[in-house]
Amino acid sequence: MENKKMTTPIVSVGADTEQSPNVCNDSITDFNEDGKSLDDYLEEMQKEFSKQMSPSYLKTVSMSELYDTVFNVQTPLIDGLLQRGTYIFAGSPKVGKSFMMAQLAYHISTGTPLWGYKVRKSTVLYFALEDDYPRLQKRLFQMFGAEETDNLYFATQCKTLNEGLDEQIKGFMEEHSDTGLIIIDTLKRVREAGGADYSYASDYDIVARLKSLADSYNVTMLIVHHTRKQKAEDIFDMISGTNGLMGAADGAFVLSKEKRTSNNATLDVAGRDQQDMKIHLVRDAEKLIWNFEKSETELWKEPPEPLLEKIATTLLSESKVWEGTASELCDILGEDVKPNVLSLRLSINANRLLKDYGIHYKASRTHNGRKLSLMK
Repeated sequence: MENKKMTTPIVSVGADTEQSPNVCNDSITDFNEDGKSLDDYLEEMQKEFSKQMSPSYLKTVSMSELYDTVFNVQTPLIDGLLQRGTYIFAGSPKVGKSFMMAQLAYHISTGTPLWGYKVRKSTVLYFALEDDYPRLQKRLFQMFGAEETDNLYFATQCKTLNEGLDEQIKGFMEEHSDTGLIIIDTLKRVREAGGADYSYASDYDIVARLKSLADSYNVTMLIVHHTRKQKAEDIFDMISGTNGLMGAADGAFVLSKEKRTSNNATLDVAGRDQQDMKIHLVRDAEKLIWNFEKSETELWKEPPEPLLEKIATTLLSESKVWEGTASELCDILGEDVKPNVLSLRLSINANRLLKDYGIHYKASRTHNGRKLSLMK
């Protein structure tokens, strides 16, 4: 279930707004489920289309509709370390960013755990725009030996974003729909040169456009960038450029060393869906890979949710599928909560229900009311 099957991208919006609802289902169901005729259904669609074409149209979602929606499950590529989204990966020149990118790309393309963190295997597209193929060949062999993978693809040249990079990525995604990670190394290579390179608006726009593209295909994107020489109290303020880069991205990683000649480094992590972390790394001088030494922050774990455990061990211990109303589910599980509260808890925990127990949750509206489905 990890690999994505798609023919068209999911529509996305700008970075500082909420992402478009990528939903498994919503409150609008087939006309026959609502007891409507085909003519009634088509008439409603026509009215809605006309409404959306009005210059004054503003799409809104009510709190009730929001609570009534089950969103697509968003699993991280690396548990506790790399979530879905678009991230800046910054560091000073020659600090080892490209080696880190190769390491991340290899582990994700092979599904090999990284530093004890669980990795979800998927295809990786790596724009190594400051390298050439002979250098990549030598580097990869030094790092990983002869253990190759067919799920890791490299490009050493590409168009800028204004010239058609988005179309090149779309073309790749059409051929490799199971892609989970896109690495752009470096940002400078895909943005247009000009006097506004480091304005807030320009920085925000370039990352927002890349984020929109990544969101449309539900992939993670790492954008490699440099840090400035000036020290800052907040290490993320050392990212070269303006705050527009961080404002548009979902988060950032900063790789840094106290001394350039040292093999010790720290990796600082911050993001919207990621707890702040500082990881201490040691570089293997022979293989040039980064090894884990310690983390100043323990891997965050969600608090227990007895409801999910009860569903897995009681409701679906022998059966593969259960369907019914929220009221019926309350009675079976012995939960002393209102049915609408129970269905909301399931909607919010749908990701965890699938990740921890392998159970898919779906909710739909019918003319008889709201129906819940749980399936292994």
